[in-house]
Amino acid sequence: MKSGTSIGANIFEAQSSESRADFIHKLKIADKEAKETEYWLLLCENSENYNFDPALKIQLLSIQKLLSKIISTAKKQ
Repeated sequence: MKSGTSIGANIFEAQSSESRADFIHKLKIADKEAKETEYWLLLCENSENYNFDPALKIQLLSIQKLLSKIISTAKKQ
Protein backbone atom coordinates (compact mmCIF):
# COMPACT_ATOMS: atom_id res chain seq x y z
CA MET A 1 0.00 0.00 0.00
CA LYS A 2 2.80 2.39 0.90
CA SER A 3 4.64 2.14 -2.44
CA GLY A 4 1.34 2.26 -4.36
CA THR A 5 0.18 5.46 -2.71
CA SER A 6 3.66 6.98 -2.95
CA ILE A 7 3.34 6.99 -6.74
CA GLY A 8 0.46 9.47 -6.57
CA ALA A 9 2.11 11.53 -3.85
CA ASN A 10 5.23 12.02 -5.95
CA ILE A 11 3.23 12.89 -9.05
CA PHE A 12 1.23 15.39 -7.00
CA GLU A 13 4.47 16.91 -5.67
CA ALA A 14 5.93 17.08 -9.20
CA GLN A 15 3.11 19.40 -10.21
CA SER A 16 4.60 22.02 -7.86
CA SER A 17 8.19 21.47 -8.94
CA GLU A 18 10.63 24.36 -8.96
CA SER A 19 12.23 23.52 -12.32
CA ARG A 20 12.06 21.07 -15.21
CA ALA A 21 14.89 19.06 -13.62
CA ASP A 22 12.97 18.93 -10.33
CA PHE A 23 9.82 17.86 -12.20
CA ILE A 24 11.69 15.04 -13.95
CA HIS A 25 13.36 13.98 -10.72
CA LYS A 26 10.06 13.72 -8.84
CA LEU A 27 8.49 11.73 -11.68
CA LYS A 28 11.48 9.38 -11.70
CA ILE A 29 10.89 8.78 -8.00
CA ALA A 30 7.24 8.01 -8.80
CA ASP A 31 8.45 5.57 -11.47
CA LYS A 32 10.74 3.85 -8.95
CA GLU A 33 7.81 3.53 -6.55
CA ALA A 34 5.79 1.99 -9.39
CA LYS A 35 8.53 -0.61 -9.87
CA GLU A 36 8.40 -1.40 -6.15
CA THR A 37 4.62 -1.71 -6.35
CA GLU A 38 5.05 -4.08 -9.28
CA TYR A 39 7.25 -6.26 -7.07
CA TRP A 40 4.70 -6.33 -4.24
CA LEU A 41 1.90 -7.14 -6.68
CA LEU A 42 3.98 -10.00 -8.05
CA LEU A 43 4.32 -11.38 -4.53
CA CYS A 44 0.58 -11.01 -3.95
CA GLU A 45 -0.18 -12.70 -7.26
CA ASN A 46 1.97 -15.70 -6.34
CA SER A 47 0.69 -15.99 -2.78
CA GLU A 48 -1.72 -18.82 -2.13
CA ASN A 49 -3.46 -16.99 0.71
CA TYR A 50 -4.14 -13.69 -1.05
CA ASN A 51 -7.13 -12.81 -3.19
CA PHE A 52 -5.25 -11.10 -6.03
CA ASP A 53 -7.02 -8.85 -8.53
CA PRO A 54 -5.25 -8.97 -11.95
CA ALA A 55 -6.75 -5.58 -12.82
CA LEU A 56 -4.25 -4.00 -10.43
CA LYS A 57 -1.33 -5.07 -12.62
CA ILE A 58 -3.07 -3.71 -15.71
CA GLN A 59 -3.68 -0.36 -14.03
CA LEU A 60 -0.10 -0.22 -12.79
CA LEU A 61 1.23 -0.93 -16.29
CA SER A 62 -0.84 1.97 -17.63
CA ILE A 63 0.60 4.27 -14.95
CA GLN A 64 4.14 3.12 -15.73
CA LYS A 65 3.70 3.75 -19.46
CA LEU A 66 2.25 7.18 -18.79
CA LEU A 67 5.09 8.12 -16.43
CA SER A 68 7.65 6.93 -18.96
CA LYS A 69 6.10 9.03 -21.73
CA ILE A 70 5.85 12.15 -19.55
CA ILE A 71 9.48 11.80 -18.41
CA SER A 72 10.79 11.28 -21.95
CA THR A 73 8.77 14.23 -23.27
CA ALA A 74 9.96 16.49 -20.43
CA LYS A 75 13.57 15.57 -21.16
CA LYS A 76 13.19 16.58 -24.83
CA GLN A 77 11.89 20.07 -24.07
